[in-house]
Amino acid sequence: MTNMVFRFATVQGQHVHWLLRRNCSVTPLQLVWTYVSLCAVSIGIGLFFWFQGATLVIPFASLELIAVGLAFLLYARHSTDGEHISLQENRLVVELECAGRLERAEFQRSWVRVEPRADDSSLIELSERGRTIRVGRYIRPELRPQLAKEIRSALRAV
Repeated sequence: MTNMVFRFATVQGQHVHWLLRRNCSVTPLQLVWTYVSLCAVSIGIGLFFWFQGATLVIPFASLELIAVGLAFLLYARHSTDGEHISLQENRLVVELECAGRLERAEFQRSWVRVEPRADDSSLIELSERGRTIRVGRYIRPELRPQLAKEIRSALRAV
């Protein structure tokens, strides 16, 4: 398996790993610092106008900061979403994380079916003996057939 070339996978000895993540430009920690900075500036401006006699600026600035904070919280919950597919010896392990919730499935390597066919751009179904899990959410639809082909070839490799 060491001589196989993969576009999406990382090969370490006999183990093959696919790590598919959401494309997020800001980490949750960076988001916190941005929000704290935004709060400091808005409250500073609001206090300036408060002392000038415009007493309604602080309540409206507070409402705005609460709305932005909620939006940032929703963004941060999904910023670590991803799919980790790991082929180790005779097991294919799939872990899906969405909003902090982890779903894990293990399949016997020799029984796994990989769908769709090479011409279909829907999510990739990995199934074995009646259990099914869908992967490929975090790559473009036109690249999913290539990912399916990679997983198939890695499963067939000795």
